[in-house]
Amino acid sequence: MNNNSNGTKIAFIAAFVLLCGYYLSFSVRYWLEMRHVDNLDEETRTTYVAENNAKIQDLRERILTLGLDLQGGMHVTLELATPQLLRELARDFVDDQFNEVLVEAVRISNENNSDVIDEFVSEFERVDSEARLSRYFRSDADNITRRSSNPEVVEYLKNQRNAAVDRAIEIVRNRIDRFGVTEPSIVRQGANRIIVELPGVDDEERVRNLLRGTARLEFRLTADPQELLTSLERVIDFYNTEEVVNDSVTTQSNPLLEVFMPQGQSIVFGTAASTDTASVNQFLDRDEIRRMLPRDVELMWTHRPEFVSEDRIEFYSLLGVRSNVELTGEVITEARPAFDPMTNEPQVSMTMNNEGARTWARITGANVGRPVAIVLDGLVYTYPNVITRINDGRSSITGLGGVTEAEDLVNILLSGALPAPLDIVEERTVGPTLGQASIDAGLNAIVFGLIVVGIFMIFYYRAGGFVADIALVTSIFFIMGILAAFGATLTLPGMAGIVLTIGMAVDANVLIFDRIREEQRAGKSLLAAIDGGYGNAMSAIVDANVTTFLVAIILYSFGVGPIKGFAVTLMAGIVASLFSAIIITRVIIDYMTRDKTRKVNFG
Repeated sequence: MNNNSNGTKIAFIAAFVLLCGYYLSFSVRYWLEMRHVDNLDEETRTTYVAENNAKIQDLRERILTLGLDLQGGMHVTLELATPQLLRELARDFVDDQFNEVLVEAVRISNENNSDVIDEFVSEFERVDSEARLSRYFRSDADNITRRSSNPEVVEYLKNQRNAAVDRAIEIVRNRIDRFGVTEPSIVRQGANRIIVELPGVDDEERVRNLLRGTARLEFRLTADPQELLTSLERVIDFYNTEEVVNDSVTTQSNPLLEVFMPQGQSIVFGTAASTDTASVNQFLDRDEIRRMLPRDVELMWTHRPEFVSEDRIEFYSLLGVRSNVELTGEVITEARPAFDPMTNEPQVSMTMNNEGARTWARITGANVGRPVAIVLDGLVYTYPNVITRINDGRSSITGLGGVTEAEDLVNILLSGALPAPLDIVEERTVGPTLGQASIDAGLNAIVFGLIVVGIFMIFYYRAGGFVADIALVTSIFFIMGILAAFGATLTLPGMAGIVLTIGMAVDANVLIFDRIREEQRAGKSLLAAIDGGYGNAMSAIVDANVTTFLVAIILYSFGVGPIKGFAVTLMAGIVASLFSAIIITRVIIDYMTRDKTRKVNFG
């Protein structure tokens, strides 16, 4: 036994224990802090959290994070709306044929689970084999001109989609970071899908709005009230029908008026209950009706209900706004939640850049006394009357539901606009109860595995087995410390990796102890057998663990979600088990055999 060598090993072990203990201490302190907070009454809790928010947040950022499957949360699969992206790219050249081809391409894509762009091209060439896609798509930056071939345009479209997905991932990540979710997982899947996992989230609707909103902020002029009133009268007359009753009496009916209350005042086209807005859209979304509206006018619903009836039915207004977008959210340099000084209602105050401020001054100066609509994602948030010319580039969004909505809106605006809408194609919610059940099941598996393996090792290897069991327990501690140190997330597959590591950890000791027994049977002394056992088993142990570690690296590099969680824990387990099986057990056995007359039974 080399005392100097063991002294170095003991110092190394102590350093490793202290380091792991240091990183795990944040989790323990956070757990104690949250337990203390939960025991406070509501008023005291609010005050305490406000006063200690910095401390709590600092601890939360350093804890061993539990994954979605353990602490609950949301799993969402988002899909970039490729049809809308194509319409956006062909915005200036869209015609009826384009829309018909795109609708058919979407239908075929849904049936065959194929690429919308490929189906669009196939359908386009089927309709007119001589036509060029460059009829619709042009880009000076990408050198796509009227003469570009169809393959060149297809490559351009797919590159644009690829860039749009990358941009969407960046924006979604920014929004979630501002939302305050700890250890979110945001990964790309395929050509146009994004998988988002948000542990610990319980406000599902708020998250949906956060992920889906394109943040397309627009400033638009509003329709002329007289033109709008004339159009409204035509629309109502279009749906008027007469019925003859008893051969002499005629009655008039109008299916539109059953779900829609026309206004004809200012820019308000009419109002409808929240349950009837879809029906109104169907009535108005007809070519005959569109031709009755002014060519440069669109109808948009308000974001918030205009009023609530006595029986608690919310009514939304349908407004007439100009099709031309005067300003977009790209000119916004600053957005912050605030309160209206007159009503004390929450709002979002915005500041524009110099170019936006000049345009805003021109718009407001030319429209004093008229309402200007502020539109976000196709909904009118506010349409204030312009009182005077605004020269400082400031504006605000009112009509919000509360401070939380104002904060989320600021988050969305500052994160940037999505290149195309994101559709939620799959959503799973794991409740905290189910997460706790997973934790309990995982812990039971780990404890049961420890007990079974521990009993077997003691039964088969006697004193050596007891030493291996000590190393096994320390390896679990080291795994947790390594995960905490690297900011990894512990998932249910990760707990499965820990269970697997339990078997791998004793595997090294099995090799060592069997070699020791072989050396003893060959007639060597106990100390010589121990040296020979550790020395001769080392190559096999290292080879087996290195190959497994390489597999874990591959799983981590190419896997997603649960596979990554398993790979991370497996890598940490290999490092911890090797350290425990080779170094810790050797130090303990050397201590047990410091008296050369003392016998240590290896079975």
